[in-house]
Amino acid sequence: MVAPPDNDVLWARALHFQHNGSPALCGVSLGVREGEILAVTGPRGSGKTTLLQCLAGLLPAQRGEVWFNSTPVHTMGAVTRERLRRERFGWIDPVPVLLGELNAWENAALPLMLRGTSRRLAKTRALEWLDRLDIGGCARKRPSELSRAERQRIAVARALAACPTVLFADEPTASLHRADGAQVLRTLTTAARSHGITVVLAAHHTDAADVADRTVSLLDGRCVKTVHLPPLSPGPEEPEEPKAPAEGASPSSEGQASPETEDQASPETEGQASARPDDQAWARPEDRASPEPQSQVSPDSEGHTECSLSV
Repeated sequence: MVAPPDNDVLWARALHFQHNGSPALCGVSLGVREGEILAVTGPRGSGKTTLLQCLAGLLPAQRGEVWFNSTPVHTMGAVTRERLRRERFGWIDPVPVLLGELNAWENAALPLMLRGTSRRLAKTRALEWLDRLDIGGCARKRPSELSRAERQRIAVARALAACPTVLFADEPTASLHRADGAQVLRTLTTAARSHGITVVLAAHHTDAADVADRTVSLLDGRCVKTVHLPPLSPGPEEPEEPKAPAEGASPSSEGQASPETEDQASPETEGQASARPDDQAWARPEDRASPEPQSQVSPDSEGHTECSLSV
């Protein structure tokens, strides 16, 4: 067993996990520094949620190691991992999960009260975070009276109100519009930096990666390096190199056909295609086509005919 680096608050080595025989993580290793905002990106099904669950102790890795502040999480029992999540970790789901029996501020203050914080102090902190997320006016409303975007903001306030050491956010803006999601991400990252909270953020779009300090890309359960190529800019057209003419072709026929060839066929071609009676008048003797065989008169008959005509 190898101890993690001292400057990494969270560290994972060679994580493997399978869902019903289907590999979700295939040897993923990474480290997260204290106060860092790390974005885990990749398409759906790449293993982002499974990675966050293994790092948070929600899902024990089948192989590999997970360390938190030089303490091995992969060797902890279920009760110890639950205490660790309650006291040091925060979690945000893609879909808001709230208790319908509690109003908005009570849901946001629930982690603090579970730690033993007084109700008054927990309420004060919860209301502060609800105001920061522009949802303070809904503090006394039940979840059934709120929209999905409002419920998600309450879930974010609940995770931040407890001031966790590490906050795991599994696509926290998936149920929000683009403008609302951008505001939530700004508030989340600003609060994390001001309070020294380490954030591990999973997202399949680039908006989350823009606000992160570092990005790790997953594909089919493996860490990959994605290179984004710049778009091709239209430049000056370069002259094409002349192609070698084909055998038997004249240089003038290269590239494009001559107007005479496009518009009309050459006289020789027309003469071969269809022989007209008047073509024989200007044809050369050697090229003149022989007429079809007819009954020819002999010179004697020809002379006799001339004589008969003269009579």
